[in-house]
Formats: sequence, C-alpha cells, structure tokens
Amino acid sequence: MDNRAIKYQIDVLHKDHVKVSIVRQDKRGRPEGRVTEIIERPKQAIIGRLLHESGIWILAPEDKRYGQDVLIPKTAIGSAKAGQVVVVELTEPPALFGQPVGRVTEVLGEVDDPGMEIEIAVRKYSVPYVFSDTCIAQARALPDKVRAQDKKDRVDLTDVPLVTIDGEDARDFDDAVYCEPARIGKTRVDNGWRLLVAIADVSHYVENGSAIDIDAYDRATSVYFPRRVIPMLPEKLSNGLCSLNPEVERLCMVCDMLITAKGEVHAYQFYPAVMYSHARFTYNEVAAILSNTKGPEAAKRKARVHDLLNLSDVYKALLASRAQRGAVDFETTETQIVCDESGRIEKIIARTRNEAHRIIEEAMLAANVCSADFIAQSKHAGLFRVHEGPTPDKQEALRNYLKVTGIGHSISNDPKPGEFQAIAQATKDRPDALQIHSMLLRSMSQAIYTPTNSGHFGLAYDAYTHFTSPIRRYPDLLVHRVIKAILNSRKYKLPVLPTPGEAHEKLAKRLAARATKFGSKVAEPTVKLTKSQHEENQAWQAAGLHCSANERRADEASRDVEAWLKCKYMRQYLGEEFDGVVSSVTTFGLFVTLNAMYVEGLIHITELGGEYFKFDEARQELRGERTGIKYAIGTPVRVQVSKVDLDARKIDFRMLTEGDSLLNRAMKDKGVDKFDKQSKGQSKGQKTSRQTPSLSENGKGSKRSSSASRKSSAVKSPIAAVKHASKTSSKANAKRSKNSRRK
Repeated sequence: MDNRAIKYQIDVLHKDHVKVSIVRQDKRGRPEGRVTEIIERPKQAIIGRLLHESGIWILAPEDKRYGQDVLIPKTAIGSAKAGQVVVVELTEPPALFGQPVGRVTEVLGEVDDPGMEIEIAVRKYSVPYVFSDTCIAQARALPDKVRAQDKKDRVDLTDVPLVTIDGEDARDFDDAVYCEPARIGKTRVDNGWRLLVAIADVSHYVENGSAIDIDAYDRATSVYFPRRVIPMLPEKLSNGLCSLNPEVERLCMVCDMLITAKGEVHAYQFYPAVMYSHARFTYNEVAAILSNTKGPEAAKRKARVHDLLNLSDVYKALLASRAQRGAVDFETTETQIVCDESGRIEKIIARTRNEAHRIIEEAMLAANVCSADFIAQSKHAGLFRVHEGPTPDKQEALRNYLKVTGIGHSISNDPKPGEFQAIAQATKDRPDALQIHSMLLRSMSQAIYTPTNSGHFGLAYDAYTHFTSPIRRYPDLLVHRVIKAILNSRKYKLPVLPTPGEAHEKLAKRLAARATKFGSKVAEPTVKLTKSQHEENQAWQAAGLHCSANERRADEASRDVEAWLKCKYMRQYLGEEFDGVVSSVTTFGLFVTLNAMYVEGLIHITELGGEYFKFDEARQELRGERTGIKYAIGTPVRVQVSKVDLDARKIDFRMLTEGDSLLNRAMKDKGVDKFDKQSKGQSKGQKTSRQTPSLSENGKGSKRSSSASRKSSAVKSPIAAVKHASKTSSKANAKRSKNSRRK
C-alpha cells in the first residue's frame, strides 16, 4: 500500500490489500487517493524495537512503511525487555482514531547482537528459514554416501581428473570441470577442446513433489548473507551428499562438449555419471598457478597444472567467441564485509575477480547454453532464463543521454547487444566512463524465468537457461529433471506446488503492467496451444514467476543486511572526512561512494551550497545555475560523515570540497579564465564555518565528531564562492526536495 493514502485514512497498514479512489494529483503529477475499502488484511508478524515510554509499551516497527507504532499491553510483553528486538502479532487492527494493538510472540535479542540484522531480514522479507519436520525426516533417511545401486545406468568418470574451483569460504560445491585438447571436424585436423562440466545430481535425491522438494520450491534459492547462508536444501544434501567434495564419489549430470578453436560449441551430450573430485581449488590458488606455473602454488599441485592450462586455453577461446557475439560485458564492483570470529566488522573491501573466476564463468555459460538448446530442440516444456532488451522508454532516455553528452554513438530502434558493447568499448578510457557505463546498465531489464524462450539480450544468446547450480537454485533442479526426462524419452510433469506468496504477487503485477505498456515478448507463447498444453504452460509460467520473485526477495534481503552492517560500521566514523566519487544523481541530491571502504551515502541538495541546483535528466547531472558547477556520476568529492540512521539503513554526508579544478572548470565554462579565491569574500587563511555533524541517538562518537568538526572547519570549499548568493536559493532547494524520496 502506498503511504500517500494515509493522509486520507489512517486505519490501514502496510501490506493491506485496499481499494482506492483517485482524488487528485500532486505537483509532480503523481496520483493521490483515498482508501475506500480494506479488501484483505494478511496475517503478518511485525518486527521492531520494544520501547517503554511514559508507562506505555509500544513497538516501533523496523519497517518504516507501517507508518505507526503498535501498542503492547503490559500483560502481552512476555519476557521481553525495553530496547530489545521482538516479533509482534496484531491482536487488534488500527482504527480511524486508534493505534493497532499486538502481543510479543518472539524475542530476537538486543539490537547490537551479532547476526541480529539477519534475524530481522529473514522475517522482514518472509524468507523461509526453518525446514518442515517432514523435510528434515526425509533428509535424515537419505544415505550418507553413494551406494552401489545409485551407480546403475551411469557413466563411470571416477578416473577423469575433475576438479572444483570455488571461493575460500565455499561449503557447497555444485560444479566440477575438466578440459583436454581434442581434434574436431570431419577431417579431425582442427584443434579444439573437450570440456566436461559435471553438476551435482540433486534430482536423484530430491523426488518430485516430496517434502524436501516442496520446501526447496518454497525457498526457490539459497540466500547468502555475510557469515550465514539460508540454504535451499537441508545441510545433509547441500554440504554433504550432493556437494562435489574432494576425494569422494558423487552422482552428477554431465554436459560433455567439444569446443572449436574459435570458441564455438561443435557438439555436446548430456548423461548421468558418477565422479570423483580429484582436487578442491580456490579461485586465488588457480590464478596464482596460471600466473606462474613454476611458482610454489604450482609446485604443490604439479599433477593438475597441465589440466588448468587446458582450462585457461578453452576459456580464452570462449571469451573471444563472446566478444564476436557482441555480448554485453560490464565489470561491476561488489563489496565484501569482513568480520572477525565474534561477528564484529573488521573492514569492507571490494570483491576482486581474477582469471579463475572467468574460467568457471565461461564454462558454466557454455553448459547453460547447451542445456537451453537441448530443451528447445526437444520441444519439451521447461524454464528459460530470459533477458529482454531495453523498453522503448529506456531506449529513448539512453538515446537522449548519448546525444547531449556528445559521445558519438547511439543505439538503433531495435538495438542489439553488440551496440551496447561497442559504446562501452569506445568510452572505456573517457573521464566520464563510469557515468556512461552506469547509464547503459540502467537501461537494461532484469532477467526472469519463463517457459517461453525469447533469448538472453545481455549475453547475446538465442536460448539460455540455468543448469549449473541445482544445490542453490530451484530452476536448475527443474532443468535437470527435464533433461533426464528427454534422455529417457519421457515427459516431465510439474508437481502440484504451493500457493504463490507475496513476492510472486508483486512481480506478477509489475510484469503485467510492463506487458500492457510496452508489449512483452514473454507474456504468451508464440504458437497456439491445446487446452492441456495451455494448462501445462500456465503451470510453468507460475513456477518461473515464483522463482523470479524469490530471487528478487533474496537479493532485497541480502542488500538490507549489507546496508545494516555498513551503517553499523560507519557509526564509528561520524564526523570524519573521506574522499569519494558520485555514484548516482537525483533531483534531491547526490549519492557518493567512499573510495576507502565502498560505502554509499547521500549528500542532500540543501548541503550543496548557497545556490539553486537544477537536475538535468538528459545528462543525469545536477548543475548550479549561478556558477555552472556540475555533479555527475564519477565526480570526485570530499565529504564528512554527518549522520548514520541504522533503523532507516541510511548514511548522510556533508560536502566539504569538490576540489578547485571542478569549480575552475565550471567558471571557465561561464567565461571566467580562472577562479579567484579572493572573490569568496574571505582573506587568505580565513576559515569556512561548518555545523557540528549530527550524531546517532545513543550519542556514540560525540568526542570524535567535535574533533572532526574542528578539523573540517579549516577546509576551504570552492563552493563558498557563492555563499553570498540570496538565501532564497537554499530555501528553493529545500522546498523542492521536501517531498522527494530517497533512492
């Protein structure tokens, strides 16, 4: 429910299903409405802080979209104490002139307890985190190792030196790889490779429609948090029986491919097998070996070095094929939160990708493409991973941006992936490359799972699916079942699956709205279906939508936890100064990412100085009307940490300086050769006054903040040149941004 409706009626809650009548539009053209009827109020648990104020117990919801506190009778608090994080069940709904009433059903602990952010997130986003008793019982009944009867009708690959390559902290191993040179073609003189990708055979143990299967479908994906994973499968399967652990036999499904010297898949076949992992490598270990085959890392793994070199060779061929195909390839920065044994955050660093990461990525892509082709050629129903091109409105916005920035490239009316990649390559060395690539990424749609194959725009594939991670992704498990059915000349039928949840419903509405506005390629199959085929397609559509929605739910929960941890970490730096780069520009300010620790915060437009800033949507920049100073993605700035709001997951910065060069460039554009600092109205050495940074509620960091405030007061900000401008400019900025929402 949109909280704007609350101004007309307050007896509603977040997540209520309501009927609304539109009454008017606001100044920005957005509709405002009045709630006329509450259609449904889902039973929901509310997470928040239990507070005791003036003799009254209340719950302050962690999710601010609830918009009001919940009254808790003294007899309903149980063992909970003031300040603790609790789960509350509503006993009385809100009334027009009264707050909702509830009772405490679970005490999660203190807000600063290690792991509290995860306990909140799994409940806030309705992530299933407890397996059913039946599921656990079925998992316990499974064998501890591969039995003789399990090997029946399987290819014996135990003598093939398959290896796993994963991260240092990985515990579930979905995939193993092996590569050797091969002669390809009728004359068998062309050089190429035989590439084996062996994937854990989860479908052998998770029976269709079983309790384990239903729980796995409900989760649809594993959810990864710092220091904790909410797995899709019980641990006996995810870390044991299905995981391709070193030096033990495991069941697997194999994609056996012949790759040409040009990186093209010449032929492939699928078959069930039994394998034996000959080694467990880490990405860093493989990268070290490949960079120095005579070094100490290589000496420890001497027997496998030649195999790793073969993998590197086939990777280079596959990479060349990717470039020839025109696949879009943007390098993005992901962060890693490093904690000590007690759960205290030590540092926040960038995740680095090396050659080993890319070797595995290309091998998995090749197997996924073969899986999609195998299903498509068989005409069997299944799930594809579909990524549509940019919608017409995003295409137009991108064309306008490319035009006004004078890049010299544009996109056609029916753009191809190669056009995006060409722009990325042509601009990679420009000073504004970060902004350009960000705009290219923003124009893209999110990929979804669907039974209707429309190709994958970003990867430039005609057909694509997910086959390589059945331990942590339910669509991959379904793809395995379909491939097995095709191999055995059978038809796979989806089990009766649970009713979709809230995440499914939200995504369904979003996709339906998009299909109505722009016309969707994935909405309906292109051929006419019989009644039974239509029912089957509807079932696959529902499964795909469910998996897509829960993938987004997992991403949202992970981002929420990461934001919490970053806020918690930054509380110790209140008042301190950092260098950063503008990462996003909006009508209400700038988002800046700190160089030292990859933390993002907002500089509100009212903190940019005493002039009026106007947002240029086409150029995606804020520009000062008096000085012409510009802020765009990639602009370097120096900021002070002014506020950290853990509950809202928000960090605020205050602008200190953008550097003389930035303002000099703006003034030169205005026709002034060089900016004269004396025009600031201050003598040499005169200090620019700054307000003391605001503190968190508990007052932590006050000593550091006052010290940092004194230190920052000596900073000479070029923006001070316009401090004498009319106060109406600042007021205009404040008024314009009053009702703006943060990103």
